[in-house]
Amino acid sequence: MAHPSQLGFQDAASPVMEELLHFHDHALMIVFLISTLVLYIIVAMVSTKLTNMYILDSQEIEIIWTILPAIILILIALPSLRILYLMDEITNPHLTVKAIGHQWYWSYEYTDYQEIAFDSYMVPTQDLAPGQFRLLEVDHRMVVPTEAPVRVLVTAEDVLHSWAVPALGVKMDAVPGRLNQTAFIASRPGVFYGQCSEICGANHSFMPIVVEAVPLNFFQDWSALMLEDA
Repeated sequence: MAHPSQLGFQDAASPVMEELLHFHDHALMIVFLISTLVLYIIVAMVSTKLTNMYILDSQEIEIIWTILPAIILILIALPSLRILYLMDEITNPHLTVKAIGHQWYWSYEYTDYQEIAFDSYMVPTQDLAPGQFRLLEVDHRMVVPTEAPVRVLVTAEDVLHSWAVPALGVKMDAVPGRLNQTAFIASRPGVFYGQCSEICGANHSFMPIVVEAVPLNFFQDWSALMLEDA
């Protein structure tokens, strides 16, 4: 999860998030090179009194500084489009979870099971156990198996919400009357935190999201326990 004074992204916990991190580094390097070149030109223009007559009117230079930005934009656009298609592709999910946004908590329904559904509320500060995070911990976590495609159907009951977990690289708007879907694969076990990313009212800051990824055998034990409690 994120920590104070962190400059970069959270560690990736899904293949899509790894691709997003690689694309960020790729684009950042291009921006760094462009910024360095522009800074050098500005310093050179300010610090020298020499004038080159061939730079004042040169068709070749104008062709270069017209074509070069187009090539750079293509180098940025192609990987970006590839990742967009990867994020939209949902094939044969092993598990489907419906996330419903309310003011101000989340409800989860495991549609592959008839009786697994629960509400997920933020744990108040006075009830936190040692090691739990303020404003991020919930009383019922969304549990998913690792290394398995999970589809999340996102909707809302009242106003606009947004279901977002940065470490998994997922963010989907929850719109009343509309069912949006996204998907992810948790590549390692862990607990991943997120928050509602759409301003939804007075307690918008107090409806966190917690996804707990566990190995398949632990997920089977958890689902069996939930069915017994139901």
